[in-house]
Amino acid sequence: MRAGLCGLLLSLPLLAHASEEPSELGALQVEQVVDGLENPWGVAFLPVGQGSLITERPGRLRWLSGEGQLSAAIKGVPAVFARSQGGLLDVQLSPDFAKDRLVYLSYAEADADGDKAGTAVGRGRLSEDKSSLEDFQVIFRQQPKLSTGQHFGSRLVFDRSGHLFITLGENGQRAASQDLDKLQGKLVRIFPDGSIPPDNPFVGKGEARGEIYSYGHRNVQGAAINPQSGQLWLHEHGPRGGDEINIPQPGKNYGWPLATHGINYSMLPIPEAKGETVPGTEAPHHVWKKSPGVSGMAFYSAERFPAWQKSLFVGALADQSLIRLQLEGDKVVHEERLLTKQGWRIRDVRQGPDGYLYVLTDERNGKLLRLGLKP
Repeated sequence: MRAGLCGLLLSLPLLAHASEEPSELGALQVEQVVDGLENPWGVAFLPVGQGSLITERPGRLRWLSGEGQLSAAIKGVPAVFARSQGGLLDVQLSPDFAKDRLVYLSYAEADADGDKAGTAVGRGRLSEDKSSLEDFQVIFRQQPKLSTGQHFGSRLVFDRSGHLFITLGENGQRAASQDLDKLQGKLVRIFPDGSIPPDNPFVGKGEARGEIYSYGHRNVQGAAINPQSGQLWLHEHGPRGGDEINIPQPGKNYGWPLATHGINYSMLPIPEAKGETVPGTEAPHHVWKKSPGVSGMAFYSAERFPAWQKSLFVGALADQSLIRLQLEGDKVVHEERLLTKQGWRIRDVRQGPDGYLYVLTDERNGKLLRLGLKP
């Protein structure tokens, strides 16, 4: 059953299907905005009063109206490799959406034989009636295609200068994270049309791919711009242990699989690992010894809930919770776990234009939830 939204981007009363949970900063109000989403992966808010766009991993993009009505699948979305962790993944609006109406999608794209896949990113123009993406064009492809269904990464973030960052998993091919002629395990930076900025760190350096901004990543599923500094932050899955947050710098090596705080799922060491810290690689900015299974990331900067300001919210799939990290500058000084009783795998986290926090649950009957603190 779906709950009415009653003006998503305004100050709202409690919705149906609302509950309260304790938190360190007061009663946490949890309101179901909509359910009936099949393994939702990403959400992006349209301009005020126009609702939001939500991706479903099997390959559907849906429009959620400001009144809480969920559309049929939007036409014009590319075919996706909907296998294991693959499918339709993140969604992001153009910084100039009000003028160009461009919507960016990341997704798993199959090779010619349909056996392996890599992350692709494309953009199309959202029709005025929000029923289709017109003139969809692929602007980026992860090469080579090595995944049989694992580790696509796939968060999309625009920085303040208009560059598009794309996070790329290593497709389950550990060593490829260190190969600069491959796009596995990389953070890439491109212009919105797919062209490569000339000041990227590996432009013109032999066989290294010019798109690469940083490397040695495992599977980045959360990324956001810190509103205080303007810097990109990201988090990535470790193996068994060792999920980490990094603040990526151009040309730097973030270690995987040479440096890790985790071990293999088999309980054996990572074969290539040389320790938790390795010369020539960057140590994590923050690390979890026990992996929460991190996905989605949002800095809170709105005025609606002052107690949440200077907090970083991170979804947890394995731990089925929402993590709030309290920051002093760039330093993580405290951690709080929220939504621990419901058994929800939190896939995405976003601050809404109304100052509430929104999360997507990764389920066959997935939900969009709205979170706030009780006055």
